[in-house]
Amino acid sequence: MRNTLFAFIGLGACLLGSVSEAQAQNVDWQKVDETLGRKPAVSDDVHRYGFPRSDLSVTLDGVTIKPALALGGWVAFKPAHGGAMVMGDLVLLETEINPVMAKMIANGLEITAIHNHLLRASPATFYMHVAGHGDPVKLASAIHDALAESKTPLTVAAPASPAPAVDLDTAKLDQIIGSKGQANGGVYQFNVKRRDPITQDGMPLTPVAPMGVAIGINFQPTGGGKAAITGDFVLTGNEVNPVILALRTHGIEVTALHSHMLDEQPRLFFMHFWANEDAIKLAEGLRAALDKTASTKS
Repeated sequence: MRNTLFAFIGLGACLLGSVSEAQAQNVDWQKVDETLGRKPAVSDDVHRYGFPRSDLSVTLDGVTIKPALALGGWVAFKPAHGGAMVMGDLVLLETEINPVMAKMIANGLEITAIHNHLLRASPATFYMHVAGHGDPVKLASAIHDALAESKTPLTVAAPASPAPAVDLDTAKLDQIIGSKGQANGGVYQFNVKRRDPITQDGMPLTPVAPMGVAIGINFQPTGGGKAAITGDFVLTGNEVNPVILALRTHGIEVTALHSHMLDEQPRLFFMHFWANEDAIKLAEGLRAALDKTASTKS
């Protein structure tokens, strides 16, 4: 019986994979690209489009925040149920929230969260999480029209200069965090997977990093071996307070705790954090917090 059950589960996963692959082939991704005015990062069947707020100059505790640290809006498309599901996290100023929301609602998209990720930032930034399902080109058009109500750059400018080097001991950071980071726009980024599968509307949210359900940790060098850190821990309810305690014990500020989605399984909470201190010391604090979660080491 046990072997039969595992065989059935395996067959179901294969069938889901085949359906997803077939659906992905039916999507006119070039049209989606043209509608959003940019090329995506493609991971398996997920197409993720970045909308960094490169137009903003945001400072926090004297640190000028690079877009890759905390201002990187995005939307991700995954083929599903004869169309595509879309999830995203848009970075907005306070005055942009209601115009963008009104256009999203008018075009049939859902708002799943609005909140801060940071404290004391000037100007203050807010984060609108959105979701939808349907024809991917129509979804892309709805997102484009909504973002046009903000000052989010809708054309991709050529890089003015090479990205600055990450002046940190990244090999040591990799060792402590237990994962391989990646440099992006002068920021060193980690995406740490959870061990438990995450689904929404019965669909596995995979790959987890492009779909926004991996633990995100970002280091921006601030000189002399120091770094500003921010990101979000993806947590189940029983992990929330142990992680708060671990972060606070290591001098890392907890800046927000909230949901990003409405009907995911298991129920998840997202905890944002901030500090600007010796990068190795902060990595050790983050590792202590990771040890309180069902996360993986690669």
